[in-house]
Amino acid sequence: MVNARAETVHEKPSFRAAFKSRRALIPVDAFYEWLETEQISESSGKPLKQPFALRPAGGESLALAGLYEFWRDKSKPDDDPDAWVPTYTIITTTATDEVGRIHDRMPMAIAKAHWDDWLDPRNQATDDLLALMAPPLDGSLEMYAVSTAVNNVRNNGPDLLQPLEVS
Repeated sequence: MVNARAETVHEKPSFRAAFKSRRALIPVDAFYEWLETEQISESSGKPLKQPFALRPAGGESLALAGLYEFWRDKSKPDDDPDAWVPTYTIITTTATDEVGRIHDRMPMAIAKAHWDDWLDPRNQATDDLLALMAPPLDGSLEMYAVSTAVNNVRNNGPDLLQPLEVS
Protein backbone atom coordinates (compact mmCIF):
# COMPACT_ATOMS: atom_id res chain seq x y z
CA MET A 1 0.00 0.00 0.00
CA VAL A 2 1.04 3.56 -0.51
CA ASN A 3 0.11 6.83 1.12
CA ALA A 4 0.79 6.02 4.74
CA ARG A 5 0.28 9.60 5.86
CA ALA A 6 2.08 10.55 9.07
CA GLU A 7 -0.92 12.60 10.13
CA THR A 8 -3.26 9.58 10.18
CA VAL A 9 -1.06 6.46 10.07
CA HIS A 10 -1.87 5.57 13.70
CA GLU A 11 -5.64 5.80 13.04
CA LYS A 12 -6.19 4.21 9.63
CA PRO A 13 -7.30 0.55 9.79
CA SER A 14 -4.86 -0.40 7.02
CA PHE A 15 -1.83 0.86 8.98
CA ARG A 16 -2.83 1.02 12.66
CA ALA A 17 -1.57 -2.46 13.69
CA ALA A 18 1.71 -2.15 11.78
CA PHE A 19 2.29 1.29 13.31
CA LYS A 20 2.05 -0.28 16.76
CA SER A 21 4.61 -3.05 16.24
CA ARG A 22 5.87 -3.49 12.66
CA ARG A 23 7.89 -0.37 12.00
CA ALA A 24 10.82 -0.33 9.60
CA LEU A 25 13.69 1.84 8.44
CA ILE A 26 14.14 2.11 4.69
CA PRO A 27 17.71 3.21 3.93
CA VAL A 28 18.06 5.41 0.84
CA ASP A 29 20.75 7.51 -0.75
CA ALA A 30 18.07 9.64 -2.41
CA PHE A 31 14.46 9.67 -3.47
CA TYR A 32 12.83 10.90 -6.66
CA GLU A 33 9.99 13.27 -7.42
CA TRP A 34 8.65 14.32 -10.83
CA LEU A 35 7.95 17.89 -11.90
CA GLU A 36 5.32 18.41 -14.56
CA THR A 37 6.81 20.53 -17.37
CA GLU A 38 5.16 22.75 -19.95
CA GLN A 39 6.27 20.39 -22.74
CA ILE A 40 3.54 18.12 -24.09
CA SER A 41 4.14 14.50 -25.05
CA GLU A 42 3.45 13.90 -28.72
CA SER A 43 2.23 10.37 -28.04
CA SER A 44 -0.05 10.95 -25.04
CA GLY A 45 -0.86 14.65 -25.28
CA LYS A 46 -0.05 14.96 -21.57
CA PRO A 47 2.62 17.18 -19.99
CA LEU A 48 6.07 15.59 -19.79
CA LYS A 49 7.49 15.06 -16.31
CA GLN A 50 11.10 15.74 -15.36
CA PRO A 51 12.49 13.51 -12.58
CA PHE A 52 14.48 15.11 -9.78
CA ALA A 53 16.70 13.37 -7.25
CA LEU A 54 16.58 14.62 -3.68
CA ARG A 55 19.37 13.61 -1.33
CA PRO A 56 21.02 14.87 1.84
CA ALA A 57 23.28 17.80 1.00
CA GLY A 58 26.07 16.28 3.11
CA GLY A 59 26.11 13.04 1.13
CA GLU A 60 24.95 10.77 3.98
CA SER A 61 22.03 8.37 3.62
CA LEU A 62 18.50 8.79 4.95
CA ALA A 63 16.55 6.28 7.02
CA LEU A 64 12.93 6.69 5.96
CA ALA A 65 10.11 5.83 8.34
CA GLY A 66 8.23 2.78 7.16
CA LEU A 67 5.86 0.00 8.13
CA TYR A 68 5.86 -3.63 7.06
CA GLU A 69 3.23 -6.31 6.82
CA PHE A 70 2.94 -9.93 5.74
CA TRP A 71 0.05 -10.93 3.50
CA ARG A 72 -1.14 -14.49 2.99
CA ASP A 73 -1.24 -15.53 -0.66
CA LYS A 74 -4.26 -17.83 -0.51
CA SER A 75 -3.46 -19.26 -3.93
CA LYS A 76 -0.43 -21.06 -2.43
CA PRO A 77 -0.49 -24.08 -0.11
CA ASP A 78 0.25 -23.57 3.59
CA ASP A 79 3.64 -25.28 3.37
CA ASP A 80 4.82 -23.15 0.42
CA PRO A 81 7.65 -20.83 1.54
CA ASP A 82 6.14 -18.13 -0.69
CA ALA A 83 2.72 -18.36 0.97
CA TRP A 84 3.44 -15.19 2.95
CA VAL A 85 4.31 -12.05 0.99
CA PRO A 86 6.27 -9.30 2.77
CA THR A 87 5.29 -5.73 1.89
CA TYR A 88 6.24 -2.30 3.15
CA THR A 89 5.17 1.30 2.86
CA ILE A 90 6.96 4.59 3.44
CA ILE A 91 5.34 7.12 5.75
CA THR A 92 4.91 10.56 4.16
CA THR A 93 4.14 14.08 5.32
CA THR A 94 3.41 17.48 3.82
CA ALA A 95 6.36 18.59 1.68
CA THR A 96 8.47 21.47 2.87
CA ASP A 97 11.14 23.69 1.38
CA GLU A 98 12.01 23.10 -2.28
CA VAL A 99 10.30 19.69 -2.36
CA GLY A 100 6.92 21.42 -2.10
CA ARG A 101 7.49 22.98 -5.53
CA ILE A 102 7.51 19.52 -7.08
CA HIS A 103 5.14 17.43 -4.97
CA ASP A 104 2.83 18.04 -2.02
CA ARG A 105 4.13 15.02 -0.05
CA MET A 106 7.58 13.82 1.01
CA PRO A 107 8.96 10.88 3.04
CA MET A 108 9.40 11.09 6.79
CA ALA A 109 12.84 10.28 8.14
CA ILE A 110 14.03 8.86 11.45
CA ALA A 111 17.16 10.41 12.96
CA LYS A 112 19.94 7.92 13.74
CA ALA A 113 19.61 8.66 17.47
CA HIS A 114 16.01 7.36 17.33
CA TRP A 115 16.45 4.20 15.25
CA ASP A 116 16.33 1.81 18.21
CA ASP A 117 13.22 3.48 19.66
CA TRP A 118 11.47 3.39 16.28
CA LEU A 119 12.25 -0.28 15.68
CA ASP A 120 11.42 -1.50 19.21
CA PRO A 121 8.01 -3.27 18.97
CA ARG A 122 7.53 -2.78 22.73
CA ASN A 123 7.44 0.97 22.15
CA GLN A 124 3.73 1.47 21.42
CA ALA A 125 3.02 4.94 22.81
CA THR A 126 1.44 6.71 19.83
CA ASP A 127 2.55 10.22 20.78
CA ASP A 128 6.13 9.06 21.37
CA LEU A 129 6.23 7.26 18.02
CA LEU A 130 4.78 10.22 16.14
CA ALA A 131 7.42 12.46 17.75
CA LEU A 132 10.23 10.25 16.40
CA MET A 133 9.29 10.99 12.78
CA ALA A 134 10.47 14.18 11.14
CA PRO A 135 10.71 15.46 7.60
CA PRO A 136 14.23 16.30 6.48
CA LEU A 137 15.04 19.83 7.65
CA ASP A 138 14.53 22.72 5.26
CA GLY A 139 17.71 23.20 3.26
CA SER A 140 19.13 19.80 4.23
CA LEU A 141 18.30 18.21 0.87
CA GLU A 142 19.86 18.99 -2.47
CA MET A 143 17.60 18.64 -5.48
CA TYR A 144 18.65 18.29 -9.10
CA ALA A 145 17.28 17.01 -12.40
CA VAL A 146 18.22 13.46 -13.44
CA SER A 147 17.76 11.34 -16.54
CA THR A 148 14.33 9.98 -17.41
CA ALA A 149 16.02 6.55 -17.24
CA VAL A 150 14.71 6.46 -13.64
CA ASN A 151 11.21 6.12 -15.10
CA ASN A 152 11.87 2.50 -16.08
CA VAL A 153 12.07 -0.05 -13.23
CA ARG A 154 14.43 -2.20 -15.29
CA ASN A 155 17.10 0.49 -14.93
CA ASN A 156 19.20 0.32 -11.79
CA GLY A 157 22.57 1.67 -10.74
CA PRO A 158 24.41 4.69 -9.39
CA ASP A 159 24.29 6.41 -12.79
CA LEU A 160 20.59 7.12 -12.14
CA LEU A 161 21.67 9.60 -9.46
CA GLN A 162 23.94 11.56 -11.80
CA PRO A 163 22.84 15.18 -12.31
CA LEU A 164 21.41 15.86 -15.73
CA GLU A 165 23.71 17.94 -17.91
CA VAL A 166 21.86 21.18 -18.57
CA SER A 167 22.79 22.96 -21.78
